Amino acid sequence: MQNLVDSDKMPLNMPAMKPSARSLGDVLRQRIEENPDKVAMLVPPEKGSEEFTSITYHQLGKRVRQIAGTLRFLGLTKGERLGLYAENSAEWAQVDWACQCLGVILVPVYSSLPGDQAGVILRDAGVKITLTGSEEMARRIEDFPSMPLKGPGSLMQMSEHHELSLADWNSAIDEVGPEDVCTLIYTSGTTGQPKGVMLPHRAAINVIDVVPREINLGPGDIFFSFLPMSHVYERVAGQFLPIGSGGTVAYAKNLASIGNDMMKVRPTVMLCVPRFLESFFDRVTDSVKKSSPLKQKLFHFAFAQGVKRAKGEFAPFANLLDKVVMEKVRARTGGRMRFFVSGGAALPPHVAEFYMALGLTVLQGYGLSETAGASVVNRPERNKYWTVGEPLDMEVKLAEDGEILLRGPGLMLGYYNMPEETAKVIDAEGWFHSGDIGEYEGVNLKITDRKKDLIVLGNGKNVAPQPLENRLKQSPFILEAVVFGDGMEYCVGLIVPAADRVREALGLSESVDLTTDPAVRKLLKAEIDRQNKLGANYEAVKRFAILATPFSQDSGELTPTFKVKRRFVREKYADVLKSLDV
Repeated sequence: MQNLVDSDKMPLNMPAMKPSARSLGDVLRQRIEENPDKVAMLVPPEKGSEEFTSITYHQLGKRVRQIAGTLRFLGLTKGERLGLYAENSAEWAQVDWACQCLGVILVPVYSSLPGDQAGVILRDAGVKITLTGSEEMARRIEDFPSMPLKGPGSLMQMSEHHELSLADWNSAIDEVGPEDVCTLIYTSGTTGQPKGVMLPHRAAINVIDVVPREINLGPGDIFFSFLPMSHVYERVAGQFLPIGSGGTVAYAKNLASIGNDMMKVRPTVMLCVPRFLESFFDRVTDSVKKSSPLKQKLFHFAFAQGVKRAKGEFAPFANLLDKVVMEKVRARTGGRMRFFVSGGAALPPHVAEFYMALGLTVLQGYGLSETAGASVVNRPERNKYWTVGEPLDMEVKLAEDGEILLRGPGLMLGYYNMPEETAKVIDAEGWFHSGDIGEYEGVNLKITDRKKDLIVLGNGKNVAPQPLENRLKQSPFILEAVVFGDGMEYCVGLIVPAADRVREALGLSESVDLTTDPAVRKLLKAEIDRQNKLGANYEAVKRFAILATPFSQDSGELTPTFKVKRRFVREKYADVLKSLDV
């Protein structure tokens, strides 16, 4: 990999943009002109190969011109919409950049969405044509004009014959301005019908301009990309940002290959969600439990020393133990990870402390589709991991009821074809009402809950369910917890057990039904009671039900970004919740 990119020898703190670009196409053009031979993308190997393929900025520019010429050949012009319904790939990103150069509005659709839901988005956006990632995806949307992204008869195959000239490419870029819409990103639908967020070019460019300066990103950074590119977080911070800062994007081959891919590309930055960090945490801790008693003691001692060192406390053995124990664990990430950036949901403090002990920094941040996904983030040098950090060139204030309001260059233009919905969330002074409840700790913002999720008990007490759920999920035996209680005298919970761990702890066979077994209920009740002691009496989960199957996208409980659809869960398990309200 040394011939592809050597992050260890490259400066990390070069300015992101000089001068600031007018559009995302202008961003790409500047980067190509400044450093054409720099590696822009690392593409996973095809069958029969082991090495990632490098694409330089010059090569990326040529591919983008080829795709842009093909989109024009297909009749797409500035302001028209192109659908993209495919799995992550470098080609996905290349199509995106081609759209940004032409002023074509890209409408990404999660590859996991069923055809009827994908159709709702494509119809609402008025897409002219949709690129699909597979024949199966094409069948899902057979009522809409489509063509393959890759393979025989695909856009990429056609692109070899329709390259846009440099003069036409430059002319197209120059016609796109900062207030033009660069994409329609549809909200995940946790609260109802998806809405098309109209993001202007200036919102993404604001992230490109500000983030590298605030957390020291630059050409030497290799971003590892595996989150859905249809989501604003990965799209803006994981695609536009690294290219905009002159860095490199390395693409995971698939979710199963992440571990091996990281070892090959040795990334320095990785965007992730808490579930990923928790999964790595679980694998390491489970591995430790299976090791010898001596190795277990050594790991726990190293862990305690590592946390103390990270907090600035006296830890005389931290450096030695780091070399002996933690360095081996860090090597699983490639060995030069500068930081993970976690978003999308709250990061449990015990997970953050685990990474601190490893000597790996996790920066928690906050943003929404409506604010280009990056509004607030912790800084590496003053990382308060129990908060989402400090604002990024966005005004942030709290309303009287604690709702987080945002205003600034990262804000959307509005919801597509929904002026009334837009007026509900952007007030006359330009403040976007996020629907999230928060509080400040100094200059750092903390998210406490969703406004619509607040539980009002029968006795009038208000309960924020998310902090309570996050505490419950700190138990190694609880995989998922959703708390309800509106109109009830107390809170109740739906608990998805961590089945393998529960069975191992209790010595239960696969044939035992965890939802009815008395020993399982006793174990989970003890875990819930222990967490109940950490909150107010009225917040305690007094009754709970054990669910048989984990939440998933396929069964409807989770969005493509792994957020729980509370309303769906409440409706699906209405009878179960009714049985708890006695």
